Amino acid sequence: MLKTLTVWNFALLEHVQVEFGPGLNILTGETGAGKSILIDSLGAILGHRISADSIRTGCDWLRVEAVFTLDDVSENLHALLTNQAIDDNEGLLIITRQVTRGGRSIVLVNGRHVTLTLLKQIGAFLVDIHGQNENLALLKEENQFSLLDQYDQTIQDSLHAYHAAYTGWQEKKRLLEQNVQNAREYAQRLDMLRWQDQEISAAHLQEQEDEQLETAIQKLSHAEKLTGFVEEAYDLLENGTQKGIGVLAALSQVSKNLEAMSRFDDSMSNMQEMVEEASITLQEVASDLRQYGESIEFRPDKLDTLQKRMDVIYRLRKKYGATISDILAHQKKVQQELHAIAHYDEDIAELEQDISAREKQMKQCAAVLSDQRIKAAKALSALIQNQLASLGMPDAVFRIDVQPSGKYMANGTDNVALLFSANRGETAKPLQKVASGGELSRIALAVKTVAASRDTSVPSMVFDEIDTGIGGRTAQMVAERIAQVAFYKQVLCITHLPQIACMADIHLYLSKISEENSVVTHVRTLSECERISEIARMASGADITSASLDNAREMVSHARTKKQQFAQKKQNNL
Repeated sequence: MLKTLTVWNFALLEHVQVEFGPGLNILTGETGAGKSILIDSLGAILGHRISADSIRTGCDWLRVEAVFTLDDVSENLHALLTNQAIDDNEGLLIITRQVTRGGRSIVLVNGRHVTLTLLKQIGAFLVDIHGQNENLALLKEENQFSLLDQYDQTIQDSLHAYHAAYTGWQEKKRLLEQNVQNAREYAQRLDMLRWQDQEISAAHLQEQEDEQLETAIQKLSHAEKLTGFVEEAYDLLENGTQKGIGVLAALSQVSKNLEAMSRFDDSMSNMQEMVEEASITLQEVASDLRQYGESIEFRPDKLDTLQKRMDVIYRLRKKYGATISDILAHQKKVQQELHAIAHYDEDIAELEQDISAREKQMKQCAAVLSDQRIKAAKALSALIQNQLASLGMPDAVFRIDVQPSGKYMANGTDNVALLFSANRGETAKPLQKVASGGELSRIALAVKTVAASRDTSVPSMVFDEIDTGIGGRTAQMVAERIAQVAFYKQVLCITHLPQIACMADIHLYLSKISEENSVVTHVRTLSECERISEIARMASGADITSASLDNAREMVSHARTKKQQFAQKKQNNL
C-alpha cells in the first residue's frame, strides 16, 4: 500500500508531501490545480517515462519519493526484491527517482541503485493506474486471457500443469527435429568420425606419455654433456684435482682437526658435528651422481625411436587438443557420436514414443483447462453484465467466449474473445469492434469491480479521470463500484463528481496558490466539515448555500450507508 508520496520541483508541485491511507483516497480541486500532475509523479515512481520538461521552471532537477508498506504485496514482489538483493527496510519499500535538466535519471530502491527496467517490474506489483490507456489494454488478447485465468485458482493450477506439459512436449519435438536434421549429415560425417577414432586408437596413447617422452628425449639428446658434468662433479667430490684434494677428503681432514681442537675447547664439538653432517650429505650426492652417470646411455637408435613417437603425438595434438588428455577426450566424444549414429533408429523411436506420451498428457491438461475456463467464463460474464446494468447499460450483453483453436499454444488450446452488445436485439461482437470509448471505460470499471476481490497481486489502484462524460444515476453507480473496489484494495481517485467524492475514506484537496512570480500547488487532508463544503461546491458550483450544504450532508450520509452495506456483503462472502 502507498503510504506517502513526496514531490519536489515537478511542474506546479514545488514541494508536496501527501499521506495516503487504506480504502478510498479521493483527490479533488479546481481544474489545473495539479491533480493529474500528482498522479504523473506517482507514475514516475512506477517507471513511467518522464521528461526533463516536467522540471519546475527555474530548477535544475525534480525528485519523487514514495513509501510503500510491504505487508500486503504479492510473494512475487518479495521474490523479486530478494533476487535483486534489495533489503526489506522493516516492512517498507522506499523508492526515489530524480531527473536532472540534462536528462540524467537516478533511481533508488531502499537505498540501492536500480535500472529503470527493474523499477517498472517492481512498480507493476505495487500500483495499477487505471486510465484511458488501461481501458484500451482490455482489448489485448493476453489481457483477456489474464482476466479469465485469474478468476479461479484452480484455473491457475491447471494452466501451470498444462504449461509444464507443453514445455516438455516442445523440448522433445525440438530434439527430434535436431536429430532428423543431424541424420541428413550423418552419411558425410560418419567416415570422418571413424577415421578420427581409428587414428587416435592406433596411437595407443597413455596419459602423460608426452611429458615422459620429452624428458627422456632431453636426456638422450644431451648425454655427452651430462656425462662430462657428472665426471667433473664426481672427481671434485671424491678424487680431487691437480690443484688440491677432493671435497670429501678435505672435509674429512677438517673434521679430524676440529675433533682434535675439541679436546682443548668444547665449543669446537658443535662445528665438528656440522662438518660431519655436511660430509655425509655430500657422500650421498657423490653416490647418486655415480648411479646417474651409469644410467646415461649413448643410444642414437633409441633417441630416433622416441623422437618418431613424439612426432606422432605432436600431429595428434595439433589436430585434436593441446594435451594427450584433450586428445583422448575428443576420441570419447567421437565414440559417443558414433554410438548415437549406430542407434539412431532406436533413439528416434524412443523420442517419438516419448512425444506421443507427452502429447497425450498435454491433451488431458488442455481439456481440463478448457472446461474450467468455459465454466469460469459463464460465471464471470454474468457478474460483469450485472455490473454493466448497474452502470447505466441495462440492455448490454457481455460474454467471454471460449472456443477451441485446434492447436496447442503456450496458454492452452483455446481462443478467448470478449463479446459485447450495447443495445437489445443486437448480436454480440468482439469488443474491439463495437465498443465506444465511454462504453469501454464502463466495461473496464465493471471488470475491475468484479476482479477486485480475487486479484491480490497489486494492493493499490488509481482511477484517473474515470468520471469523464458521466453524470446523474450513472455517476452514482460508478461511485459505488469504486467504493466496492476500495474494500479490497487501496484506491486513489481523481474526480470532479460529488457522487464519487462523498464515498471517500480520505479526502485530499489540491489548491493552486500564486506566490510572488510563481504558482504552486498545496495539498491538504480535509476535515469532515471542510469535506462537506467541498462536496457542496462540487455539486452546486462556487456559490455554497445552506441548501447545498444540506444536500452534501445527505450525500455523505447515503454514501456511509452504502459502504456499510458493502462491508456487510464482504463479510458474508468471507
